[in-house]
Amino acid sequence: MAGMRAGLPGSISVCQNHEADVSFSISLDATRLHENKKVEYVNGILATGLTIMMGYVLGELVRKIGLPRVSGYIVAGLLLNPKITGFVDSGFVKDMGIATDFSLAILTFAIGGTLALSSLRDLGKKILFIALGEAQLSALLVMAGCLATLPFLLPGVNGFWTVIAPLAILLGALASPTDPSATLAVVRQYKAKGMVTFSIMASAALDDALGILNYSLAVVVAMVLVTHHLGGIGTILEPLISIGGAVALGAAAGLAFRYAPTWLRGENDGLQLALLLGLLGVCYGVSSKLNLDQLLATMVMGITIVNTSRHQERHHIFHLLEESIEPIVFIVFFTISGMLLDVAVLIQYLPVVLVFVFFRSVGKLAGANLGARLGKASPNVRKYTGWGLIPQGGIVIGLALLLQDVPALASISHILLNVIIGATVIHELIGPLTAKMAIMKSGEAQR
Repeated sequence: MAGMRAGLPGSISVCQNHEADVSFSISLDATRLHENKKVEYVNGILATGLTIMMGYVLGELVRKIGLPRVSGYIVAGLLLNPKITGFVDSGFVKDMGIATDFSLAILTFAIGGTLALSSLRDLGKKILFIALGEAQLSALLVMAGCLATLPFLLPGVNGFWTVIAPLAILLGALASPTDPSATLAVVRQYKAKGMVTFSIMASAALDDALGILNYSLAVVVAMVLVTHHLGGIGTILEPLISIGGAVALGAAAGLAFRYAPTWLRGENDGLQLALLLGLLGVCYGVSSKLNLDQLLATMVMGITIVNTSRHQERHHIFHLLEESIEPIVFIVFFTISGMLLDVAVLIQYLPVVLVFVFFRSVGKLAGANLGARLGKASPNVRKYTGWGLIPQGGIVIGLALLLQDVPALASISHILLNVIIGATVIHELIGPLTAKMAIMKSGEAQR
């Protein structure tokens, strides 16, 4: 016992030294971790600054040669693409998902702000015919084109009715929606205003809703072909709930902004924008949590505000957004879009991508022309509206991603997503050029 007691002080000393070493090691690791996080943080800030500067510079350069700025933004994204040049880390692109989502919320809100009911009353029938024509004809042509060509373009894929047919039906449904963000950027740059511009923006807003319905019905048909049994009533009601809920939520958010108490309105324009952006974030986030269509919700929010505000107020808030927020949103959104391109995927499925782009473009042009004729629209609207409906992205990628969580469609969901991503890049590159041509040829560009 005495010997043991005699050895205690030395043992305590050794333990204390060991604890000191462990403490020092933990402290050193914590310091290194902090330094690594600081380096990552600085690199993230550097990449953000580089993204904005490259987008801005390329946008101004292409403007000098007569191209839309948005084309320069996308080219800047390609130059920074982690899988092309490696200037920017792929982790940064993934972390920018929140920025792109919020950008989409702002852009779709601005699109909703262009849809005043006073104009829709005069053109309602014409717009409805145009939207139905371009959305449904592009879906039918893509589906038919894929049914005819996919057996030859995907020779390693077996099963016409269980793989080729469901894939063609889903690709057809995803041909309907338009991405009006690129067209909006061109409209803002050239200060376009007139019947063709309004027809393009209104049709793009409506065909997103039609696209969601087409997609939801296509999923039901695809599931029947793959599993040989019909899903429950919930599968059929899901698109209606998604659209109806999004409309209700967007209208509520718009009314909340329009009729906010005086003490919440803010003392200056900056605070008013803060309130608007906060409500936009809430609207988008809540609709995402409830599995509603986020883009439709924010678009309806814009429609509600523009149609419940007095004339002067209506123009003021959207003018603030256009002058202060939209320029940086366009740069960030489209530059990051270019950074998302996977070259290997594009090359692997390039033949299918080209089939999708060709038949969709023909459907948009012919369908818009047919719809305008049925609605007895002006010759300019017939000739040029379809050219403004070529861009595609955003919502179709989101819909394609949803299929990744459906086990029964695992055999086609990967192909579908890659084709849609590849087609989106091509559509976003050529879309701004065709949109510019439409507003220039129609004589609606003011500069």
